[in-house]
Amino acid sequence: MAMEVTQVLLNAQSIDGAVRKNAEDSLKQFQEQNLPVFLVSLSGELANEEKPVETRKLAGLVLKNALDAKEQHRKFELVQRWLSLDGNAKSQIKACLLTTLTSPVSDARSTASQVIAKVAGIELPHKQWPELIGSLLSNVHQLPAQAKQATLETLGYLCEEVSPDVIDQDQVNKILTAVVQGMSSSEGNTDVRLAATRALYNALGFAQANFSNDMERDYIMRVVCEATLCPEVRIRQAAFECLVSISSTYYEKLAPYIQDIFNITAKAVREDEEPVALQAIEFWSSICDEEIDILEEYGGDFTGDSDIPCFYFIKQALPALVPMLLETLLKQEEDQDQDEGAWNIAMAGGTCLGLVARTVGDDIVPLVVPFIEENISKPDWRQREAATYAFGSILEGPSPEKLIPLVNVALTFMLSALTKDPNSHVKDTTAWTLGRIFEFLHGSVVDSPIISQANCQQIITVLLQSMKDTPNVAEKACGALYFLAQGYEEMGPSSPLTPFFQEIVQSLLTVTHREDAGESRLRTAAYETLNEVVRCSTDETAPLVLQLVPVIMMELHNTLEGQKLSSDEREKQSELQGLLCGCLQVIIQKLGASEPTKYVFMQYADQIMGLFLRVFACRSATVHEEAMLAIGALAYATGADFAKYMPEFYRYLEMGLQNFEEYQVCAVTVGVVGDISRALEEKIVPYCDGIMTQLLKNLSSNQLHRSVKPPIFSCFGDIALAVGEYFEKYLMWAMSALQSAAELSTHIAGDDELVEYTNSLRNGILEAYSGIFQGFKNSPKTQLLIPYAPHILQFLDGIYMEKDMDDVVMKTAIGVLGDLADTLGSHAGSMIQQSVSSKDFLNECLSSEDLMIKESAEWAKLAISRAISV
Repeated sequence: MAMEVTQVLLNAQSIDGAVRKNAEDSLKQFQEQNLPVFLVSLSGELANEEKPVETRKLAGLVLKNALDAKEQHRKFELVQRWLSLDGNAKSQIKACLLTTLTSPVSDARSTASQVIAKVAGIELPHKQWPELIGSLLSNVHQLPAQAKQATLETLGYLCEEVSPDVIDQDQVNKILTAVVQGMSSSEGNTDVRLAATRALYNALGFAQANFSNDMERDYIMRVVCEATLCPEVRIRQAAFECLVSISSTYYEKLAPYIQDIFNITAKAVREDEEPVALQAIEFWSSICDEEIDILEEYGGDFTGDSDIPCFYFIKQALPALVPMLLETLLKQEEDQDQDEGAWNIAMAGGTCLGLVARTVGDDIVPLVVPFIEENISKPDWRQREAATYAFGSILEGPSPEKLIPLVNVALTFMLSALTKDPNSHVKDTTAWTLGRIFEFLHGSVVDSPIISQANCQQIITVLLQSMKDTPNVAEKACGALYFLAQGYEEMGPSSPLTPFFQEIVQSLLTVTHREDAGESRLRTAAYETLNEVVRCSTDETAPLVLQLVPVIMMELHNTLEGQKLSSDEREKQSELQGLLCGCLQVIIQKLGASEPTKYVFMQYADQIMGLFLRVFACRSATVHEEAMLAIGALAYATGADFAKYMPEFYRYLEMGLQNFEEYQVCAVTVGVVGDISRALEEKIVPYCDGIMTQLLKNLSSNQLHRSVKPPIFSCFGDIALAVGEYFEKYLMWAMSALQSAAELSTHIAGDDELVEYTNSLRNGILEAYSGIFQGFKNSPKTQLLIPYAPHILQFLDGIYMEKDMDDVVMKTAIGVLGDLADTLGSHAGSMIQQSVSSKDFLNECLSSEDLMIKESAEWAKLAISRAISV
């Protein structure tokens, strides 16, 4: 039943665009007209040794894309489509795939491996293709070596595709046996050993039972450690990757091996090639991550709820681990600061050192200080840079008491190095370290300030001077200024930065206009810092912030005057517009926060809104996210006057709500609908039909990312609160959507990520109920809500009984109980008295240590007692 596809597949790779397009269209058409024949033909092409390698590879790729997609909803459709495919066709395809594993052509084998895993990922959970693993395992004992290699690769991909509960333990044991045998030093073929080592990496998640058995675990660990000594570098790297994975998956099983692992990793870090050394450092970073998590869960008093004990591997290894990491800092690369994605031994070592500092705190300081003192003034730039990097790396973790004396000595030295050191690397790292000093040791958290009236001027002069340096140094200087400003945020009515405000703002604007501001994220950093300086400014500088408004407006205006742009220029333009809209958003929030400045600012509101609308008009299909956020801030500041912008703005609002592809844009737009509802109140009524229709449509779509659903429910609450009893026409639809979501959210058991999502979903639902009840309060139509009360109380019972709500949900939930009593009065009183858990829930909230929860509960108690006494 197969068709000839070779020529079409060749054409699909043609240099000639028209030929290529034609071929792609005919493949698409073939797929739509006769899927079974299409897929069988592709698998035949992949399996046919007489066909050219590039068509075989492409045939496999097209086949793989017919089984899997990135978007959840599309993936689901493809899975269903495969499951309902004709059985004969499926058997033919699978047979072709399995025979390809023994092909002499490595590209064909590798492609077949991936496709087999995709099919297995669909079929094994449905108890189909039960013979697959058996037939793969029988291949492993066959020669030639290339068939063995391809089969191990397939087993690795398969473990990546399916979840551990799909394969029974007996088969897991056989897979692990085959893989570990393939890894052992007795295996003569390098490709087989490499495939086996990579397969183990994917199979580790299946090995829970095996790691609980001492003998099996010892055997696996021995083989992995032996593989780290293999002559082939790719195998050593893959073996260390396995160790890194074991360190997080089986942390609590590592104690017997940790000394040997230290010796192996230390040797690799000092002597091996970079890709191997990087993984060896990563092992210790991973152990730090585990111990930081465990110790955080313990809390300071070791009575916390971590299931795993902390073995203090890092603390024990400190005397040997820290010197090893300090040595790596001297292996910098000449141009690492210019290259954004750079990652090398020195950077990995510094990152690990930072994690060690967070794991052990004060204990690291005496081990690092001698290295800093010895190297900080050396003639070789590598030693000066390494010393500075070591200092910057240990600033988070140890106590301020331990660090501040050091910082007080170092600060003057570093400010001088930032201006005078002849080497750009040293300056880059010095500016980064200053930023870390200001981030962790400056501000209201620290008792003894490191910045005084005396050195404040010097710090600012040096940082502004450094903003003229090369882009990478200037970007770090912006970062340091960012944290400097942030630290003064809580400092009361006057800030030491006030006298320098004008100069700082001017310098930052100058940076944004540098020719080379596109390098090292410099322009973005300058705007982020400008925003922080504005956000943390005090009333004294408000007139200067006002002067900034027309300046930024002019900049935004200039981006709109562009001629016909290439797609690359358009992307840059859009990014710059994003930065400028973000800046205006912060300015609007700042000036809108106090009446006098808000009054003066309002003279610009029409022009600013006009600019935002022009930013929207620049783009055909998508809505500009930062402009949308800035409009939300403007609506909040202008209040009911915002109504005059609605006729023009509404279509962009609708466009944003319909943007399922870029779901962040959709979520931001939903938030802005909330802002506008609060600003306009009943003036939003003319737009409600369109908005509510779109929001209900979004909720019922399976194509919209789930993270947008909680804010949509909150938005119902905002709208109901704004329009009051007018919400009656949407009540039935909204309540029905809320009810089904509420039922869904009370029976979710799952991982932490799911629990977090469930809590945000519940919070959204509760905010909707709260807005609806408050909106209908004192209206003759409150009785419309009575039929929904039992369900809401049941929902509150459900989430109380499940005991996994976070503080935010708790506060909203007790608030809803109060709203119910407050709005429905005596109608609610008896229902609340009869409800299963209301009383316990109320008492628990009344005795909460969280003041917000306690306040909500006090209010709810009052409302309930009024409702009951009526």
